[in-house]
This record gives sequence, C-alpha cells and structure tokens, in this order.
Amino acid sequence: MFDILQYIPQKAKKTPSGWWTFNAPCCIHNGESMDKRGRGGIIKDGDNWSYHCFNCGFKTRFVMGQNVGYKTKKFLSWLGVMEDEIQKINLESIRNRQFSNIASDRTEITQQHLLARLKFKAHDLPMEARPLRKHDKRFVNYLKDARGLEWDSYDFHITPRGIGRNKNRIIIPYYFNDKIVGWTSRYLDDKRPKYLNEHQQDGYLFGTEMQDPQWNYIIVSEGPFDAIAIHGVSVLHNEISEKQVALLRQTGKEVIVVPDQDKAGLSMVDHALAAGFTVSIPEWPDEVKDINDAVVHYGQSGALLSILTAKTNNKIKVQVAVNNLVRRKHLDVEAHRIHV
Repeated sequence: MFDILQYIPQKAKKTPSGWWTFNAPCCIHNGESMDKRGRGGIIKDGDNWSYHCFNCGFKTRFVMGQNVGYKTKKFLSWLGVMEDEIQKINLESIRNRQFSNIASDRTEITQQHLLARLKFKAHDLPMEARPLRKHDKRFVNYLKDARGLEWDSYDFHITPRGIGRNKNRIIIPYYFNDKIVGWTSRYLDDKRPKYLNEHQQDGYLFGTEMQDPQWNYIIVSEGPFDAIAIHGVSVLHNEISEKQVALLRQTGKEVIVVPDQDKAGLSMVDHALAAGFTVSIPEWPDEVKDINDAVVHYGQSGALLSILTAKTNNKIKVQVAVNNLVRRKHLDVEAHRIHV
C-alpha cells in the first residue's frame, strides 16, 4: 500500500491533532522563499491524505481508488518522488478502486463517468498570476470584510503586476480533476464589469471538488463566492444547463437550489423545479441578496440553517415564497408564475 509518510522528511513532527509537519517544499515554486519553519502539513485518514501549506497556501490531496491529480503529482515531485514511482502510485490507486468505500464510490464513479463525457479543456492562468498570500493585505482584507472568507479558504490567485485593471483583481480558478479549466476575475475597483468569466465551458459545475461524499445534500448557487462560502456548487449564471442538471442528478444527493434574491434569480427557480430539484428562498433582510451575503450576515452555520429550514419542492409553497420575495425585496416585476 502507498504510504505518503515514507516520502516526507525524516524530521517531520506529529502534532496532537494528527498533522505531520515539515518544511514545505511548495513555497519556492509559488513565489515564496524556502520554508524553514515547518509550515507544510499532512493529515492522514487511512490510505487517504491531505496536504496544506500554511505559508503559500498550496493544497492538494490523495484518495485511494482515484487517479493521482495534477497538483498531487507536482507535490510528490517536489518531495523528490521520481516520475516512474508516481506512475506506480497511480496504478496502485486505480487497482484498489474496487476496495473503496461503496457509499463514497457511488458518488465518485458515477460522477467520473459523466465528467468523462464532458471533456473540459485545460487552460493556464495568466502568466503573471500567483497564489494569494496572507501578506497581500488589500485582497485579504476584501475577502475578510466583504466576503467573510479567509485568504486560504480557496485557491485564490492575484495578478498584482498585471496591466490596468488586472492589478486589482482576485482570480477564482475553476478546477476539474485537479486541472484548471477556466476562472472568474473579481475586480476590486469601482468600474464595470465587476466580474469577468474566462473559458467558461458548457456543462461545467464549479465547486464539485469541495463536496464531501458523506453529505446528504448539495447546495447550488449562482456565483462562485456563494459556493465557496457555503461549500456548495455554482452554475456560474442564473440558468442551470441540461448537462449541469445531469451532473447534479448523478451525485445521488438532494439538490437544493438557492437563487439570488433579485429579478434575475427568479428564472433559476423555474429551471430548478423543471429538473425536479428542491428550492430554498429564505426570508433574508433587504441587504442580504445571496448566499455569500447570508454567510457574512449570519455566519456559515446560520446561513446554512436558514437555507435548510426554507427548502421545499412543493410548487405551491415555492410560488408563495417567490411572491413573498418579490414583495419583500420590492422587485421590479408585475408577477412571476412558476412555469412548471
């Protein structure tokens, strides 16, 4: 069996919480100086493990029974593992797939079958992009104050040496099988557009890598910040495509769609009910428009509770919730009827 501990430095230390800590090998590859303070950490769960650098923010993981992803291969190479050995590890993982937990595999394998048909194309981030670091105060403060997020809550990137507006943006990479297949730029200046989606591919669902196979539901939002804030997924617009519907169904979980509480978000309600999904329209105050706002206002647990309390797949109850939303938020629509 593949044991990651045989590849980490011999001087690694185990903390009381179960982390093995050592000098992070990733920092010099991500624009930081060589780590000499033991800020890289691995935590194991049987044959599975996760790595997190508490300096440059690099993260990756390994799950027995799955292919070794791009980021994991890079990490192993930084540990000094040769390419042929990485291939052997990958083969061993695939051969052990049949011994993986059945409940976990049901989600992972069916999802892999569907994703294999979608064939998302990999794209490199802009050449000047680098991972967000904790001393990038302007960007870190924006995430903390405006989004209620920590700087390392996702693999955020920035381009501080970019041209024009690009100096003032946070990049949210889209991942698929540990490869970047597109990204959203959120500009922090006062100009429009605030957001720019690049290489958005048909059928792509943001946030699938954040889902836990043990969860009974999956929360669907419009924007990537919403997905990151609640550990959900995002369709990246206010419509759910047929391919995204198919992917969500394949998870085997209850799908809870939470539209933005504005005029555009109402169309997402129709798509959700047509697909047979559950809808949640919590009674949030005027200043709370979406999931991310709710997390800032209530905290993650409070926002999640409000979503689960309001969820329903009863069309009459959804219509009542829509009518209340239109009235409560003073939306500029005469009426919105459920078209299902």
